[in-house]
Amino acid sequence: MQLRMWMYDLAREQSPSLDDVRRFCKLTEASGYNAIGLYLEHRFAYPSTPWSHGKGCLSPEMIEVLETEFPNLQIIPFINLLGHFEGMLYTEYGKRFREETFKGLQACPSKSEFMALCESIIDDTLRSFRSSIIHIGGDETSQLGACPRCHERVEEVREGEDGKATIYAEHIAPLAQRVMDAGRRPAVWGDMLLEHPTAMSAMPTETLVFDWQYFKSPLKTSSKFMEHGFEVVCCPAIQTYNAVWCHLPESERNVREHIDAALELGAYGVCVTTWECGLFGNYETIMPMIEATGKMLVDHSLKPIEQSVALSSYADRSDRHFEWARLMGVELQNVGGTFAFGKIRSSLKVRLLLNANPFLAWLHHQEELTGEVGDRAMAIVNQAISIAPDHATRGVSEFVRGGIEFVRYADQARQAYSQGLPGLAVASLTPCRQIFENMEKTALATNLNAGGSLADIQRCRVAKEHVEKVILRIKEFGDGHLGYLPAFEVLTHPKFMPHDQACWWLINKWANE
Repeated sequence: MQLRMWMYDLAREQSPSLDDVRRFCKLTEASGYNAIGLYLEHRFAYPSTPWSHGKGCLSPEMIEVLETEFPNLQIIPFINLLGHFEGMLYTEYGKRFREETFKGLQACPSKSEFMALCESIIDDTLRSFRSSIIHIGGDETSQLGACPRCHERVEEVREGEDGKATIYAEHIAPLAQRVMDAGRRPAVWGDMLLEHPTAMSAMPTETLVFDWQYFKSPLKTSSKFMEHGFEVVCCPAIQTYNAVWCHLPESERNVREHIDAALELGAYGVCVTTWECGLFGNYETIMPMIEATGKMLVDHSLKPIEQSVALSSYADRSDRHFEWARLMGVELQNVGGTFAFGKIRSSLKVRLLLNANPFLAWLHHQEELTGEVGDRAMAIVNQAISIAPDHATRGVSEFVRGGIEFVRYADQARQAYSQGLPGLAVASLTPCRQIFENMEKTALATNLNAGGSLADIQRCRVAKEHVEKVILRIKEFGDGHLGYLPAFEVLTHPKFMPHDQACWWLINKWANE
């Protein structure tokens, strides 16, 4: 196994200082990895894209320092040059490269100016990184053929051929070749090559294929790539994006499946991915898990005896670390509901903060979080808070408790409102201001201490402002003087409009597109 790597997801709103990344590089070497992947997308200050340099993004100067300080660690850039281009596309300048208007995450492969931009980004990356491997992305391009020009190109191919494979390959293959022409090795994600297998024939066989399978072994899929002459990197995930913190048992199982498959196939390596530590994730809290997977990669025989390797790494920190991780990473998911293991982004985190309307969390989770699921979860989270070994772990647990409390206060307000008691409804919502103020403090600390999400800070402020707006609406309209009492889910929606009793903004869904 030539490559032992974990991947740091900067694109999901991380804004690390040089010291933050330096700490992660030290962790990487100490844990037995020989490479760290920096998943960049728009979170790198490419000289060619001055219009995309958001606050706190990584810079070429930082990479130069890190490569000097860690000469034995390969720092591999992960850029994305088709799908997952959203951080560029939703800027005023970058929107010219989009496949569809205000929709999705893909740029248009039919635009020559986009190809020129991709070439410039590759050139910037080659100048900024010494890595022998340059990962150019290429995953999750579900919008292939969506714009009129791309649709024409799809239809132009001969009957029975895959037109989407054609336009995909005509975009990605030349970019891979550009990397090769510079004396480096290109890498791509494998999902689109599995979906459009005829595209494989256009790719240079020197391309490394990163086969991500987060819920099963990559044995079958990686075998397909190897049959086409490609070397493969098997890519498991530490399951954070689909959890309120992290699903430890499933993470360890997924990593073990990929290590076993890589050894059986003689794969080039393993890349342990870590996705989405925005929305109140915290990289500090999963560092022991990253250490554990490094140990597993170095010692392939390492198997759990009385407890998992992951939990053992938390136990190595302290008994309190171990108990906190057991509660948040094992016990909490057994409660079920929004805390259960699943394959999509955490529904509680999304509905509480991502969509600028925290009452969506009440709308969808009121029954479970005001009932037994909420009681059991609250007991676990309170216990986790009481033994949390540091500010980072405590902040994660307090965020979950705050989410449950918000849903419960909102439901109390709903009951009072429906009974014609607007004053009591307002009193029920008043503590929610403090909930989001506390969350904001946690988000600020995560940003300062681990380069966490700046957007989370703003999300908390927006959530608090919306609660205050709803309180004013209840005071103004809760007495029924409109001649009707708007439903609570209508009154709490950002698009609520007095006298629009039929909610035309909701019925005409196309108007939002």
